[in-house]
Amino acid sequence: MSYVDGFVVPVPEENLKIYRTIAQKAGKIWKEHGALHYVEAVGDDLEVKFGLAFPKAFKVKPGETVFFSFIVYKSRADRDRINAKVMSDPRMKKMMENSPMPFDVKRMVYGGFKSLVDM
Repeated sequence: MSYVDGFVVPVPEENLKIYRTIAQKAGKIWKEHGALHYVEAVGDDLEVKFGLAFPKAFKVKPGETVFFSFIVYKSRADRDRINAKVMSDPRMKKMMENSPMPFDVKRMVYGGFKSLVDM
């Protein structure tokens, strides 16, 4: 079964262009190193009538939206190997050092997940 890294992060709408640029470059790097799938999805229908809406859960401020993102790997071992390569990739280091962070990292939620159902 596959392994998934999942992320949720509030991003100021004024930073969407920067976020997209970074995400496109990062996704390419992850895929080159072996990730099976890379998705950065921006909030669209967030005012749900049931459950806890993303904006409320993440205390989204006016002018912010939420990203739900994930990277799929063959296994956790592959994820660990791929992430080590990505973090040491000079392109990624350059991007992180030279680009302004388009969101507050302290508000990002992240975790690794074993697939339970994968269809």
